[in-house]
Amino acid sequence: MATAAPVETAAMRRAIELAARGLGHTSPNPVVGCVVLDSAGRTVGEGWHQRAGGPHAEVHALRDAGERARGGTALVTLEPCNHTGRTGPCAQALIDAGIVRVVYAVSDPNPAATGGAVTLADAGIDVEGGLLADEAAAGNEAWLTSVLRRRPFVLWKYAATLDGRIAAADGTSRWITSPQSRADVHRLRAAADAVIVGSGTVRADDPQLGARISGLADDEISQPLRVVVDSGATAVKAGARVLDGSAPTLIAVAEDADAAHLEGLAPIVRLPRAADGRGLHIRALLQALYEREVRSVLLEGGPTLAGAFLAAQAVDKVVGYLAPVLLGAGPAAVGDAGITTIAQALRLDVTDTARLGPDLRITATPIRHALHEEN
Repeated sequence: MATAAPVETAAMRRAIELAARGLGHTSPNPVVGCVVLDSAGRTVGEGWHQRAGGPHAEVHALRDAGERARGGTALVTLEPCNHTGRTGPCAQALIDAGIVRVVYAVSDPNPAATGGAVTLADAGIDVEGGLLADEAAAGNEAWLTSVLRRRPFVLWKYAATLDGRIAAADGTSRWITSPQSRADVHRLRAAADAVIVGSGTVRADDPQLGARISGLADDEISQPLRVVVDSGATAVKAGARVLDGSAPTLIAVAEDADAAHLEGLAPIVRLPRAADGRGLHIRALLQALYEREVRSVLLEGGPTLAGAFLAAQAVDKVVGYLAPVLLGAGPAAVGDAGITTIAQALRLDVTDTARLGPDLRITATPIRHALHEEN
């Protein structure tokens, strides 16, 4: 982006920050931020996409700028849309506001919305794309993955000791990691459309799976869909915390499972079993969630479910919380993933490390799952 002025780069970085405020609230739409500069390069308007069905980032920023937008520049994290859905096309809104230059970070891969750049250029507006594209794409990774792969983005989270154990030999596991790490997991839940656990986790922990964030009221937090993978329909019982009504719940069972006792407790989806007969078909599960407008998933299941997702090459990001604790025995973080030799090992690219209290949080991406690749 050789022609971008420093003030435009700074404005785009601000737009990326604004876009992040929409995480957890805009699905199945993307998170988008916009900054409007006047003809002298001064910031006169800011906005972000705040909720699905509401005004887009450009509209908020233009309203904030008012007449000061005329003759100015709009910096947008995603190519302005060119279609009419629940809201009008942002490309036309920019034209009507008298914007003379539009700089966007990432091209819109959604065939229903793309073409905004062409519409703007045809109206005589100076248009450029690609400014801070990698940073903007990282902030929108869930939505971009869902558009490109036609399935939800999957983030696998696990918490373990330094020697990779998620529980002691007797099954006790509370609490391996620190309060800081557990609070961070609630942040991940609030940003996800759905949280998935397996039958083993439900039996062992009776998890509630809701998001709780210090300083925010319940109505300020977007609660994820709680998904229980219960192939044989034997783990979820009446009175389970996952059925407490504080957030929606979906129980995934095998097509041949006797699930009559679950009727009325929560919605049920019947899915084919995996080819080896163990558990459910992971791709079918993700397709069923995608059809329910789930675009991002936080996988919190135990080692068996984690192994099944890895074997299906359906993990897009890994976040591991490692506690400075040694157990020496107990279940490992991941079970059978279909890997039998070191040559088949799934290599990861570490993208971030951070200290959370005494713990270390490692964020990594499977190398063969680069965002631009198709499965």
